[in-house]
Amino acid sequence: MLDLLILREAAQALRLSERALYDLVRRRQVPCCRIGGRWLLPRASLAAWVAGRIEGAAPPDPPPILAGSDDPLLAWALRESRCGLALLADGSLAGLDALAAGRAVVAALHVPDPDGAGWNVPLIEARMPQAGLVAIGWAARSQGLIVPPGNPAGLAGVADLARPGLRVALRHPRAGSHLLLTHLLSEAGLRLDILNASVRDAPDHAAIAAAVAEGRADAGFGIRAAAAPLGLGFVPLIEEHFDLVMRRRDYFRDDVQALLRFARTPRFAERAARLGGYDVHRLGTVVLNQ
Repeated sequence: MLDLLILREAAQALRLSERALYDLVRRRQVPCCRIGGRWLLPRASLAAWVAGRIEGAAPPDPPPILAGSDDPLLAWALRESRCGLALLADGSLAGLDALAAGRAVVAALHVPDPDGAGWNVPLIEARMPQAGLVAIGWAARSQGLIVPPGNPAGLAGVADLARPGLRVALRHPRAGSHLLLTHLLSEAGLRLDILNASVRDAPDHAAIAAAVAEGRADAGFGIRAAAAPLGLGFVPLIEEHFDLVMRRRDYFRDDVQALLRFARTPRFAERAARLGGYDVHRLGTVVLNQ
């Protein structure tokens, strides 16, 4: 679970008054988020924020790990490019925490802004403000409903997942796809907890597709690229932005540059087209430069 501090606890840890910390939070000068009217501060992000402000202390180089969201195209590119980066696909939120704590050099994210202000950047700026980060576009991906061949239940939208008796496969709560599904359900006036979840905490998109293919779920929320290899149906709902986030200094690392060079090759473009559900025209675009 995400280790979150309330304002009072964070103020005690930082040896600040609650008022002084609140002023920093209000100006978004510390990593924070607001849920249910309460300010919350992730412990790992807060520790990294403090470490980055210690005068004369150069932060250690992070290990060659790319943490965050599960993505078949990215996993393939890491292997085929032989760039030296290891993949730790544990969800978008976990990836950003790993980046903040210095446990990863790159975080892979696809998190919508609940206020409709785009993708990823609002979360990055809330969790790691003024951290000297750059976010690079990787791909736009098609997210939607993974269904049996022929879509026998006739599902057309996210609201159909709430049909009585329909069994749904769900990702774990730290996954960007889980956050996106929750967001889309909220827009439809529905809550996640009303779904009949026959599979919970699926580790990746392949597990969602496998649950549908094996008859353990009637539908799941995931990417097109996971449905195609198993011959499953797919109902597209939204095109999301999948970005790679890192500190500006680490953008120039040999392993990071080797991955990005490989991603610009015809072989990479061919793989993206074969997997399906990817638009790689935004690859390399600077999304954020703090």
